[in-house]
Amino acid sequence: MKTKDFYFDLPQELIAQTPLERRDASRLMVLDKDTGACAHRHFYDLPSLLSPGDCLILNDSRVLPARLLGHRLPGGGACEVLLLIDRGNGVWECLVRPGRKLRTGAQLSFGNGELTAEVTEELEGGNRLIRFEYKGIFLEVLDHLGKMPLPPYIKTELQDRERYQTVYSKVTGSAAAPTAGLHFTPELLETLRGGGVSIGTVTLHVGLGTFRPVKEENITEHDMHSEYCVIPAETAELINRTKAQGGRVICVGTTSCRTVESWAAEDGHMEAKAGWTNIFIYPGYRFKVLDGLITNFHLPESTLIMLVSALAGREHVLAAYEEAVRERYRFFSFGDAMFISGGLNTSTGG
Repeated sequence: MKTKDFYFDLPQELIAQTPLERRDASRLMVLDKDTGACAHRHFYDLPSLLSPGDCLILNDSRVLPARLLGHRLPGGGACEVLLLIDRGNGVWECLVRPGRKLRTGAQLSFGNGELTAEVTEELEGGNRLIRFEYKGIFLEVLDHLGKMPLPPYIKTELQDRERYQTVYSKVTGSAAAPTAGLHFTPELLETLRGGGVSIGTVTLHVGLGTFRPVKEENITEHDMHSEYCVIPAETAELINRTKAQGGRVICVGTTSCRTVESWAAEDGHMEAKAGWTNIFIYPGYRFKVLDGLITNFHLPESTLIMLVSALAGREHVLAAYEEAVRERYRFFSFGDAMFISGGLNTSTGG
């Protein structure tokens, strides 16, 4: 299967630059994965699309304000560092700019010396290991000095940093938001619980590899990035119980999907687990746990649109995306959402 098979034409003006004032006011395309039929709703309609006994699996990872703007020592030339992975003992794997100036031994300063750093190693692929020096608690220093690492297609400065966090985020560690969850409000979650929908959480710390394009002509040759994820015992038990009782497991976002599918047994049984996953889901994959997916609209030729196509079929997904373009849906991180499942009632719109 070719990368170009997942291309679609997207007008630039449909790439959402800012979040809506009300999180759950975003539009929701409802796609029947079996028939390809779709309907147009709003995210606040979600309770009417789920049934008692279903469960939602949310990714509770929280985004680090991981973008640091500083200067090089001595001389004062500007630099930018993006934290990717905590390697322990004050050392982080990072993306840096300008790379040609930030070689091993380079000294950096942020916030008038409140945070200083040294490049300790240059990694294959261009990333750097950087050791940071600071007083107090690193996450508090980062909260003061860091900026949100918004995706490269968002050019507008974010006014409220919490709008790039889900309302249920709690475990800090992501370099990008699990954006399918940005549509939820506390009130909507309570409505869902009141309607008999169970809610469980997993943690997957989103890496910037999620934005890297697939450069290989054949998708099977793509080297998938690794991300750290955790399935708590109570979530594993919830999934097993839901399946045993005939309910649907609906993952919120491709990150939650990749987490549960990474650690499920072939028969779908789940157990508590933590570790690194580089699972690459594309058409032909047999889902072991997931019955439905709530997701945003993804970039052309990305691993994410390939995952969605594995669930609903490439032809159905590309037809739905063409419909979304015609209907002027908002795309990507701050855009609208899609709910994909089987046996959906898509006979009415709204």
